[in-house]
Amino acid sequence: MSPDGSTVLFRALSTQNKFTANEKRLLNAFLHVLMERVSGGRAFTCLVTSDRELRKLNHEFLGRDYPTDVLSFPALPANGVLGEMAISAERAEAQARKYGHDRLDEVRLLMLHGLLHLTGMDHDRDRGEMAAAERNWRDELGLPSTLIARSRRG
Repeated sequence: MSPDGSTVLFRALSTQNKFTANEKRLLNAFLHVLMERVSGGRAFTCLVTSDRELRKLNHEFLGRDYPTDVLSFPALPANGVLGEMAISAERAEAQARKYGHDRLDEVRLLMLHGLLHLTGMDHDRDRGEMAAAERNWRDELGLPSTLIARSRRG
């Protein structure tokens, strides 16, 4: 964990979904770019884990019995930390293949999406504000199509 409290954790990954030391370093560096530029310096944690873990979290906290790509868990505003997110390495791998880009880009995209949720945005209720923010940040950070844009295309 870095001194500011932000980090990417990797847990319960299968052999085929492991990340190299360099990939881990790149994702931690990207987390700090997000913290500096998107979250206004507020710390957050990102867990990259398995479909099984995402399914468990999705069921426990949202009552949905299936794995998903990213979940966000905002913290109480008083402590200065935004919260935590969990990303499925398997979903990221599958979505990267489906949309024709690198697995690390997909994880970065999921990190951005999860972070926007941690900042209070909600694409289901905000009349396009989160979609616009995600598109702008994606363009600025050189990321592939956003989750919201992909879901609207079908």
